[in-house]
Amino acid sequence: MAEKPQPVHVLYCGNCGLPAEYCEFGSGSEFEKCKPWLIQNAPDLYPDLVKDSNLNEADKVSDQLQSTSISEGSSTSKKEEVKRLPGGKIKKKDKQEIIIEKVTRNRRKSITTIKGLEIFGVKLSDASKKLGKKFATGASVVKGPTEKEQIDVQGDISYDIVDFITETWPDVPESAIFFIEDGKKVPAA
Repeated sequence: MAEKPQPVHVLYCGNCGLPAEYCEFGSGSEFEKCKPWLIQNAPDLYPDLVKDSNLNEADKVSDQLQSTSISEGSSTSKKEEVKRLPGGKIKKKDKQEIIIEKVTRNRRKSITTIKGLEIFGVKLSDASKKLGKKFATGASVVKGPTEKEQIDVQGDISYDIVDFITETWPDVPESAIFFIEDGKKVPAA
């Protein structure tokens, strides 16, 4: 007589409720929440997670050692905020600056481009409406070449734009506004 088949024991994730083998196929944010549970309860299913967690712990220790090391200069110096991307790449935080650039088209028509207002908490759609009303021109929010949104205003408004930005949005310092002239960044102040 043949042996009776035994039931298979399935380990279910304590976070998402899926079988542990299928956690990675759930939504991306859920898998991030599941990782600590999987490392602790099912290290044999995801050996890469265990290896990555050991590397992350080593990175944390090295960061702590670097932050406690004696540095030259003042102790109140700002540490640049960095963000780690998958694969170990580091992404630096965007500089808090507004770039204003005048682009000439068809020899006599020009467009003024304003980049970086969103960093200061300004809603770009509202800003484009205010700019259009103030300067009586067309203004729109478009995606620039770097896939970041920017405001394009018809005409050359660079003569009055700095005063308008600092008056309308007081949390934007004048020292953070720069012009692009002949390919060089020039401070507005």
